[in-house]
Amino acid sequence: MTAENTSDASSTADDAGAAAAAHGDAAAAADAAAAHAVAEDAAAPGRVVLLTTSHRVAPGLLSWPAWQLLHTADRVLCADAGHPELPYLREAGVTVEQTAPDAHRLVEECAGGRTVVVLPSGEGDRQLTDGLARLAGSGRVRMPDLELLPGSYDLPGARLLDLVQVMDRVRRECPWTSQQTHRGLAKYLIEEAYELVEAIEDGDRDELREELGDVLLQVVFHARIAQEGTGGEGEEDGEEGDEPFSIDDVAGGLVEKLIRRHPHVFGDETAETADDVHAHWNRTKAIEKQRTSVTDGVPVGQPALALAAKLTSRVRGSQLDVPLPTGEGVGYRLLALAASAEAAGTDPEAALRAAARAYRDAIRAAEKAAPGTTTVEE
Repeated sequence: MTAENTSDASSTADDAGAAAAAHGDAAAAADAAAAHAVAEDAAAPGRVVLLTTSHRVAPGLLSWPAWQLLHTADRVLCADAGHPELPYLREAGVTVEQTAPDAHRLVEECAGGRTVVVLPSGEGDRQLTDGLARLAGSGRVRMPDLELLPGSYDLPGARLLDLVQVMDRVRRECPWTSQQTHRGLAKYLIEEAYELVEAIEDGDRDELREELGDVLLQVVFHARIAQEGTGGEGEEDGEEGDEPFSIDDVAGGLVEKLIRRHPHVFGDETAETADDVHAHWNRTKAIEKQRTSVTDGVPVGQPALALAAKLTSRVRGSQLDVPLPTGEGVGYRLLALAASAEAAGTDPEAALRAAARAYRDAIRAAEKAAPGTTTVEE
């Protein structure tokens, strides 16, 4: 072999060695990167997702993000064996473990980038959430991501379901409530209605909200009594034959009435003005009720000025020519005043009440100006 050939062979061997070394370095680098990735995955904190649901929504009706999470999570935990969602989750192929992990254990379960879903109990699992909050505040533990995902949402009006349930229980278990009847509660309905009117006239929104609730209570209370079919009087009073109805029947009838009397909203008719709506409402009501007199349906138990105004309004709307009765006494004069006010578009009851309130305010102002005045009660 010549010196030149020897030199070429040596160079080739060196190149091969360098290439092999480079290949070895690349492989080692790849192995190191893979090991680093594994280490990072092992150290990844993962996430804890509290999946909440509403008891006011039928079990199993979950949002699409909730179903996606349940099917992709590494573990799904629930401490409540009676959780209403469990049968539906299992039917959908979701494995749910009945366990109540503490905060430390839950953090450990999330190591390696794992996702753990917790279905809170009806009480909210306060001990678990407080424990997670303490760990997060300590700064000594690498916390997983903590997320809250509502699996179902309350629609507007959902709290009315709570009201019905509470009323049902109170009716069964409260000694006073369980004895009430339609007749016995009537005075409270009138009282609450007047308190609501006062809140409206005072412009007090906080009071308005409370009084609306009190009136609503009366509606739910009476509906709950009617559900028993006895008027709350008991079978010995001869009312056992009454057809029972529930708050759902009350609400259903109201919905049907609103739709039926608003064809310009839910149908093909048109109404350009409020007067058009009022006229159609009265026509529809007359057809529905099949009344033989314009005075039918006017409650005589309402305040006298309101009664007078309603009667004169009915007469004027029917285009009947019925002169006001004449006679001696303040009653006839008040009737004439009520008719005149109604014709002018003024509610005589509200007008008199406003004047009386102004007089009340004047009395209070006089009392403040004369602090020694003795209060007289009749």
